Amino acid sequence: MPKIDRFFDEMIRQGGSDLHLEEGLPPKIRKNGEIMPLQAPNLTQELMTEYMREIATPEHWARFERAGDLDFAYEMGEKSRFRANYFRYVSGLGAIFRVIPTKILSLDQLEAPEVFKLFAELMAGLVLVTGPTGSGKSTTLAAIVNHINCNYVRKIITIEEPVEFMHENQRSLLTHREVGEDTLSFASGLRGAIRSDANVILVGEMRDRETIELALTATEMGILVFGTLHTNSAPKTIDRIVDVFPEDQKSQIRTMISFSLQGIVAQQLLRSADGSRRWAAHEILLYSPPLPGIIRSGDSNKLYSYIQTGRALGMITMDDCLADMVKAGKITSEEALKKATDKKRFA
Repeated sequence: MPKIDRFFDEMIRQGGSDLHLEEGLPPKIRKNGEIMPLQAPNLTQELMTEYMREIATPEHWARFERAGDLDFAYEMGEKSRFRANYFRYVSGLGAIFRVIPTKILSLDQLEAPEVFKLFAELMAGLVLVTGPTGSGKSTTLAAIVNHINCNYVRKIITIEEPVEFMHENQRSLLTHREVGEDTLSFASGLRGAIRSDANVILVGEMRDRETIELALTATEMGILVFGTLHTNSAPKTIDRIVDVFPEDQKSQIRTMISFSLQGIVAQQLLRSADGSRRWAAHEILLYSPPLPGIIRSGDSNKLYSYIQTGRALGMITMDDCLADMVKAGKITSEEALKKATDKKRFA
C-alpha cells in the first residue's frame, strides 16, 4: 500500500473533500470549506518526493519533472478516486487531491433546481456551468450527464483533464477521453468528438479560443455541448468568452453565442448554518426569445434584469438565491454576504 494512502484514509474518515500537501508544512485537509491540519510532522522534500512519485506512473512523473505541474486521477483500490494536482512553487513541492465520489449523485439527491433536468432534454446548444475551483461544477455536470444517461438514448463523449466521474452505460453510450492520455488537448479531443457522431459532448474546460470556436461550431451542427469556466456570474461568463477573441471577431462571436446559448449556471458552495455540510447556491440564466438580442447588444447589465424578470421560468440571480437560502435557514447571513455579488444591496 502506498504510504500516502494513510492521509487519504484519514481525510475520508473525517469527511474531508481535499488533501493539501506542501513542503515544509504539515498535511492539511479541507472539510466543509475550512482547512485544518492533520496530526503529522512537517513534510520534507524527501517525503514529498516519495509520496508524490509512488502513485504517479513513470510517464506522469517525467511529465511533472519536465513541466512543473501535473493533473491526473488516482484510484485507491476500489475505495476512492482522487483528482490529483502536482505543482512546484517557491518553497518546493506541492500536491492537492480532491475526492471524486465513487457514486454519482442524481440531481434529486443533490437537491438541484428542477430546471437542470431541462438541460438534459435539449437536443442541441451550449450549456455552461461556471464557478471558482471547488464549487462543485464537476458534481453538477456529472449529475446532468447521469440524468441523460438514465433517461435518453444518446452518444455522449466527455473530454476531461483528468477524467473524474466514471459513468457506466445505461440507456446512453458513453466514451470518456482524458487530455494528455487519450487526446493532446481539449481542442483536439473536441474536434475528434464532433466527427464521432456524438449527440452530447462535455468539455472539461473551455479556456482557449480554439476550444470555444469548436464548441460553438458543434452546437451549430446539432450537438448539445456542456462546458465549464471559472467565472462567478452569468454576464461575466459571456464577457469572458467574448474577451478571448480579438476585437474584430467579438461581434461575430456574440452572434454565434446568441444562437447557441441555452443556459448558464454560476455555482458557489457555502457552509451550512450548523457547519455540518455545504450547500450549493446557483445563478441561473435560461434561454427565452429576448436573450439573443441582449447578447448581441453586449450590454451585460441588461442580463441581470433579464434574469430577474425570468424567475417564473426558473431563472434566479445569485443574490436572490442567497437571500432565499438565508430565509430557509440553510446558511447564515454572514456566509451569504461573503458570496454576494452586490454586497451593499445584499447587506
